[in-house]
Amino acid sequence: MRVQLRPEAMVGLLVMVAALACGSSGSTPDAGGGAGDGGGGSGSSGGSSGSSSSGGGSSGGGSGAGSDAGSASGDASNSNGEAGSPPPTDGGTARTIQHVFVIAMENHDSTEIYGDTTDAPYINNMLLAMGAHATNFGDELSLIIPSEPHYVWMEAATNVFSDVTVTSDADPSPSNSTSNTAHLATQIEAAGGPTWRTYQEGLTATTGACPIHSDSFYAAKHDPFVFFQDVVGSTPSATSARCVMHHRAYSAFAADLAGGDVASYTFITPNLCNDMHGASGCPDSNTIKSGDDWLKTELPPLITYANAHAGVILLAWDEGDTTGKMPFVALGPTVKAGYTGSVAYTHSSLVKSIDEILGLPVLAKAASASDLSDLFTTFP
Repeated sequence: MRVQLRPEAMVGLLVMVAALACGSSGSTPDAGGGAGDGGGGSGSSGGSSGSSSSGGGSSGGGSGAGSDAGSASGDASNSNGEAGSPPPTDGGTARTIQHVFVIAMENHDSTEIYGDTTDAPYINNMLLAMGAHATNFGDELSLIIPSEPHYVWMEAATNVFSDVTVTSDADPSPSNSTSNTAHLATQIEAAGGPTWRTYQEGLTATTGACPIHSDSFYAAKHDPFVFFQDVVGSTPSATSARCVMHHRAYSAFAADLAGGDVASYTFITPNLCNDMHGASGCPDSNTIKSGDDWLKTELPPLITYANAHAGVILLAWDEGDTTGKMPFVALGPTVKAGYTGSVAYTHSSLVKSIDEILGLPVLAKAASASDLSDLFTTFP
């Protein structure tokens, strides 16, 4: 019986023959851009890291303080690690956790938060049920040491450097900053894959696009990155290019999140009214309630994003009030839901865990700390 090919079948056969001929000559057809297509830096078609097809481009015009300068992740030298790029890998294996979000709260003992369903109903009734929380998160510094050294510790696992010991709440200056480069932001950039960004709530024209100046409800003491001279300059500058590229006003965060313009490591500082610190002129003097209300408003879209894109949210307090024991809550798809952990932690544990999650060498100052693995089903 004779078989007569229809015209469309003949066309398909010819295409197959052409493809085989192309393959035998050692040339591989371009299947939509391979590893460098689509403006995304390393060519993700978008899904597994939660990145959008906009690649690393800024969503919503940068920081709201004129600080983004059109940069995707804030690191112009990092062509493979822009926010919005594919899942970063280490040794050829995709990391289990793709995005780390740290939200820094203020000045309360764990006993003031856990169990207070009147002032902190969202934390107690929602977050503790869906996430894991620690009951033995201790302050590495004495109670008389103020906020700023704790924030520096969250970046470098110490507040003591060869050129300065950070002990005050003063804005950054040549004498109140360090040339030390052993800290998370510089580690991340040196790795060439992961990215970092910080969102600071309350930036103004006075704070600077690199917000080294406190103003209104923004406090530079709560921004750890501005105390490192490799970020802000040996004389800290409000226009430091590297600092500006990695800082955005918190008002840009919702649009960035919705657009998939998300770094591997994101550090978020609410303003003084919303971080449980409090300040003169804040709408509510009940600091715990104000912070809990802010979290109830701001966290749901972030939780949704973290659950969909292999993220983890680490809710940390900078210091306690009278006991030196602080709340700590972890949220995300690889976190033990409803779990109460009793392992002893400090902010060095936070730094060590971020290093491990991002596939970086653990900073020497954090090496002896317990990591946060007890709070997770899968870690890192």
